[in-house]
Amino acid sequence: MPSVSTVILNSLILTGEKSIQVTSLTTAEQDYHLSRINSMMDSWSNERMMIYQLSQTSFALTASQGSYTIGSGGDFNMTRPTKIVDPCFIRNTDGFDSGLTLLNAEAYGRIVDKTADGTYPVYLFYDFGYSATSTATVRLWPEPASGLTVFINTLQSLQSFSTVSVTLQLPPGYQDAIELNYAIRSALGVVQVSPALMDAARRAKAVIKGLNAPAPVMRLDYAVAGGGTSNILTGP
Repeated sequence: MPSVSTVILNSLILTGEKSIQVTSLTTAEQDYHLSRINSMMDSWSNERMMIYQLSQTSFALTASQGSYTIGSGGDFNMTRPTKIVDPCFIRNTDGFDSGLTLLNAEAYGRIVDKTADGTYPVYLFYDFGYSATSTATVRLWPEPASGLTVFINTLQSLQSFSTVSVTLQLPPGYQDAIELNYAIRSALGVVQVSPALMDAARRAKAVIKGLNAPAPVMRLDYAVAGGGTSNILTGP
């Protein structure tokens, strides 16, 4: 895939800010456009259907500890996730798994005794709070016994670029979407954007979102199933 400088130049050519004869950016242009394209990628990382991959990570739990920082240098030392998503689970030393239910802040707030001890945590709350160390917090309830490992699936941020010489490392379709959409961003306050360019940019993102959209798992309502365990995948 191309370097970020090539992507930026292609975007500027689309709006007429650069001609196809131009092959490089000035130092000032590199600094400005690198900041702006990273800003766009950071924004896209908050759009669920722009995220192309779930990442599963496991961490050993400490007995009677229900709260863990997560992020670079945290208790769960990894890139701070954009979001934690299903399925997450607890695994014991025999290799048996027990599912975790993800809670939002409101549901977690209703738990009266948040430090209750238990054998297996059954709830996980991801506190997005952003600290000075760029960490968030994972809260498990009840607090775990010894010898347990938690497995979490996370949405990670999209690629960011340290310099304009960095190569894009993204699936097919992202280069087109980045070039078209960054062309619009770079043109703001500079040149008029054509309706055709805006339409192409929307379509490029829509194709990616259609591919990344989570597939729904359908099941029969408990009452409809007569109190049984039937679902559309396994039948009665």
